[in-house]
Amino acid sequence: MGDGLRLALTTLTVARVGGPASFDRRTAGRAMLLAPVVGVLLAVVLVPVALGVDRWTSGPPLLAAALVVALLALLTRGLHLDGLADLADGLGSYRSPERARAIMKAPDVGALGLAAVVLVLLVQVAALTACLTAGRGGTALLVALVTARVAVAAACRAGVRAAAPTGLGALVAGTVPRWAPAVLALATALAGAAAVALEQDATGLRLALPALAVAVGLGAAALLQRHAVRRIGGITGDVLGALVEVTTAVVLVVLALES
Repeated sequence: MGDGLRLALTTLTVARVGGPASFDRRTAGRAMLLAPVVGVLLAVVLVPVALGVDRWTSGPPLLAAALVVALLALLTRGLHLDGLADLADGLGSYRSPERARAIMKAPDVGALGLAAVVLVLLVQVAALTACLTAGRGGTALLVALVTARVAVAAACRAGVRAAAPTGLGALVAGTVPRWAPAVLALATALAGAAAVALEQDATGLRLALPALAVAVGLGAAALLQRHAVRRIGGITGDVLGALVEVTTAVVLVVLALES
């Protein structure tokens, strides 16, 4: 599991923890299974930043939300945003799977890819601002960051194929047990409910909100993954990155709902 965690950290963050002693599909499967742990570690860094900046600045917590989203991009090397842009360009091309994958590999970013990144970032900042205003910014960040990485584990479960014989998708596709994503999702929902329970005036509806956010976020990720597999032939590293960004945005939007 140590090799798996090191691979998860080096793949999903900027952390320099040294590569794993072994680098094979078994290690890759453990890394994807431990992806939600990376979400927890990111939350440990970002939640204090969000709450601290929000506390010591005046006016709406827009600045705190924007700084957190920017810092998240830095901590993940912008790889997930790059994947989102590439996938948007590939899917928007309406070309054959082979041609769409070639477009995704191109170094330039098209108008659709740029628009996807800008819009998703705007949604993340706006939704996180609303969550901070409602007093549940910490819970929202934790649930969103972990759920987004549960989506990665779900995309790598047994039965999901890779789009190409090489690359990250080929290494991780089908390596996670089928049962694992459901367990990870349940644990995330329970952790979110526990975090809400620590807040003041936590009603039954508010306690259920994290579970709803996890369900809706993973549902959106499943739809995007299914569409990507149908259009380009399977998962790639870009697909995984796009799933992280889209799931993060959807979860934050649900948690921004008034209860």
